[in-house]
Amino acid sequence: MTLTIALAKGRTTAQVLPLLSAAGIDCTALQEKSRRLLFTDDPDFHFVLVKAPDVLTYLNRGTVDIGIVGSDILEEQGHQQFDLLDLRTGRCRFILASTPDFDPHQTSRKRIATKYPHIAQRYFQDQGEDVEMIKIEGSVELAPLTGMADAIVDITETGTTLRENHLKVFATLTPVSTHLVVNRLALKQKKTAIYQLIQALKRVRPQEV
Repeated sequence: MTLTIALAKGRTTAQVLPLLSAAGIDCTALQEKSRRLLFTDDPDFHFVLVKAPDVLTYLNRGTVDIGIVGSDILEEQGHQQFDLLDLRTGRCRFILASTPDFDPHQTSRKRIATKYPHIAQRYFQDQGEDVEMIKIEGSVELAPLTGMADAIVDITETGTTLRENHLKVFATLTPVSTHLVVNRLALKQKKTAIYQLIQALKRVRPQEV
């Protein structure tokens, strides 16, 4: 029985391929540098390389059985599928950051720049704050530096980019890592194969921090 898996292109794929290989999946074709996006060489596992925001679209439409993508995408987009395994790769965190003179307790309505407006909105709602959300697709670090926003909500791994732009972390929202998500119908139809894969990945994923 073939399992079709959507992988988020780029960093996620690079970090997950060693796990898949260690779990006994032949990833030779995926490791070769090419412009291929569809890999059907292995009769047991087919792979589709897509942009991270599109993984859930393929999963929700039933085009693939499994999606492997960051929890940031899962939290921002929301989904109706089964998030069954934290692969513990791509670890980073959502943070609230700004210039050192930012006052997180300011009484005026804050302007928050982010690529993740839903996650940021939920955070501030939990804090009991009403904020103005500014959606940005590029370098959010520029927003407080140019005065367009009071602060940003973004993902950071090491904090290097923040430090290089003289920004300070004021709060940590949630951790982020790569997750394995399964289509509901696929779990019914291919339950054994899916759980065999999950068990194999559990044995080789990094230890919990």
